[in-house]
Amino acid sequence: MADLNQRIEAMYRSDCRGAWALIAILWIVILFVLFMTWPYIPDNTIRIVVLIGAAAILIFNTAAIAAMVKHYAEDKEFIYGLDIKHLDAMRKQGRL
Repeated sequence: MADLNQRIEAMYRSDCRGAWALIAILWIVILFVLFMTWPYIPDNTIRIVVLIGAAAILIFNTAAIAAMVKHYAEDKEFIYGLDIKHLDAMRKQGRL
């Protein structure tokens, strides 16, 4: 049972690292695009709309990933236990 808990924890930590890495990349890309296109936006009203849109994307995506990670933490035994069970079955059948 300790082995299963270690495997579950390893999968959970890996998923968390991946999720937060993708959010960091999203922030970098959105801010880069915003910075690079800013001089080419002639109208201040359009600039405000673009800024609000970029902020909305960043805020909502970050909140969604945070909620997902929280849910995974609350129910990781079920989520990852099921994954491990299926992975072990596939290995036993030689499909993995």
